Amino acid sequence: MVQEIIPPTTTEIIYPDSDGQPMADNTKQFRLIVTIKENLELLYADNPDVFIAGDLLWYPIQGDNKIRRAPDVMVVFGRPKGDRGSYKQWLENQISPQVVFEILSPGNTLKEMGEKLEFYEDYGVEEYYLYDPDTNNLSGWLREENRLRSIKNMQGWVSPRLNITFALNQNNLEIFTLTGQKFLTYTELGKLQQEAEQRAELEYQRAELEYQRAELEYQRAEQAEGREQMAVQLARQEQQRAEQAEARMRELEAKLRELGQITDI
Repeated sequence: MVQEIIPPTTTEIIYPDSDGQPMADNTKQFRLIVTIKENLELLYADNPDVFIAGDLLWYPIQGDNKIRRAPDVMVVFGRPKGDRGSYKQWLENQISPQVVFEILSPGNTLKEMGEKLEFYEDYGVEEYYLYDPDTNNLSGWLREENRLRSIKNMQGWVSPRLNITFALNQNNLEIFTLTGQKFLTYTELGKLQQEAEQRAELEYQRAELEYQRAELEYQRAEQAEGREQMAVQLARQEQQRAEQAEARMRELEAKLRELGQITDI
């Protein structure tokens, strides 16, 4: 009797694109996440090798779909822009996100945040920023000697990787670029764009009015030149008529003299 040999089966590991958790627990948290993410997108819009994502699952180890985190915002230098269902590090030249942001919500626990810090430290994050909008508290960690060490003073701190400045006022967190441009909400950016479009339209209307004025002046100049040319032509005609009359007068005088001479004979 021949025994059938059944080859061992391999189970394909699935890396889900969602962990079933909401991106944000409230509007304040959501607004901050979107503001940071979209302004960073604008800041690095011209650099094709900076990938920025919000609430995207990051799998650092191939073959293990349990080890994962979804930072509120993550920035990866050295990876191309583009859509991804998740960030699988082994498909990204083993480059881990260098900068991550977390915005606290009432549902976050100390244990959960401690686990996130440990995860980011273990898997190569260089800068980690944690902001609590309810208490207006900002914390930061910077990698030193292969560990994430707490930044003592975040007021005026400049991110080594992102070149952005953090500032805490009495009510909220503000972030600025090196040129002093403030990170704005989507609504604020929309208003700025609308104002810019209105200014551009006004400048266009002014330019159009100036063009019309210049065109009118040109037409007037052409008309004046035409009148001047006509006056010159009329003067020439008058001169020609005068010359013709003088010629006829001379001719007549000559005939009269000729007749006078005949009479004398």
